[in-house]
Amino acid sequence: MNSVEFLRPESWLTDGGGPRYVQLRRRLEQGIGSGVLPPNSSLPPERELADVTELSRVTVRKAIQELVREGVLEQRQGSGTFVREAVSRVEQSLSRLSSFTEDMSRRGMETTSKWLERGVFAPNAREASALSLAEGDEVARIYRLREAGGQPMALERASLPLDILPNPLDVKTSLYEVLGQLGQRPVRAIQKISAINLGATEAGLLGVVEGAAGLSIERTSFLESGRVAELTRSIYRGDAYDFVAELRL
Repeated sequence: MNSVEFLRPESWLTDGGGPRYVQLRRRLEQGIGSGVLPPNSSLPPERELADVTELSRVTVRKAIQELVREGVLEQRQGSGTFVREAVSRVEQSLSRLSSFTEDMSRRGMETTSKWLERGVFAPNAREASALSLAEGDEVARIYRLREAGGQPMALERASLPLDILPNPLDVKTSLYEVLGQLGQRPVRAIQKISAINLGATEAGLLGVVEGAAGLSIERTSFLESGRVAELTRSIYRGDAYDFVAELRL
């Protein structure tokens, strides 16, 4: 069955089935789940969808926009609307202090990075406060797009005092591996997690639509001595990550 035949309304559009855009959304989801609409396939143009489904273009547009917001479909400028390739969700424990590279390696996933910023800078107010820097101190900063299994997963910006990371160019893959070699690996951390909607820049880098759900995580890490070693601010794709914590009585 091709997509046009699948979307003809006789077999799924009913008076008692709820709002028409909801019924169309469900039908599109069924088509994606069953493989009638496979990953990276294009939907018929909006006008053609309206003709085939016997619905208004406003109804068709509303159903499509909901699926775009949910990350099921994506709209490519000048090309149309496409079924997004499913992203494997990753569970990350909140009880283990580990690096992105270590987390993905345990799952058998190869990681890559695209560097967005890496060097020595004058600290901003947040960095100076969190890292207890003195006036005139500089900060090592690395900012990169983290990918696993060929998929963009997170944006990670880490800031560290220069005596803990003297040369940020030494970081090729795992920051914590480099810190371990320097005898400066953190042993504990405090994390703050917030739900956000991704702005245009972050969404573009992560390969999702503007406004898609994301997770903002700020982590302050400490050495065994109690000194703050690292301030990391990361943005994770909301459709790719589940954070899990074990609770005990």
